[in-house]
Amino acid sequence: MLLVTTETVEGRKIEETLGLVRGNTIRARHIGHDIMAGLRNIVGGEIKDYTRMLSQARDQAIERMVAEAERLGANAVVGVRFTTSQTMSGAAEILAYGTAVRLKE
Repeated sequence: MLLVTTETVEGRKIEETLGLVRGNTIRARHIGHDIMAGLRNIVGGEIKDYTRMLSQARDQAIERMVAEAERLGANAVVGVRFTTSQTMSGAAEILAYGTAVRLKE
């Protein structure tokens, strides 16, 4: 499955537009990680546990988006975007979305 942030794929023609596809996940923080994050906030630096958590959340959102595109018969998703929002205190949603298409071979 080809994923691109552009609206077209250079050198390929879109044969059929299949529609919007998306994948999302919601992740909550762990209290132990919050304590370490609070300390890191005082001294500065990367909060590696949160970086890892958000990276895993993005990967899961992409996997879900790709699965939806595959169900539609797509071989590519164009215009891929990500967004995040806080759903409640200590929890955030990661959303991946784009347009499922079938590219000519």
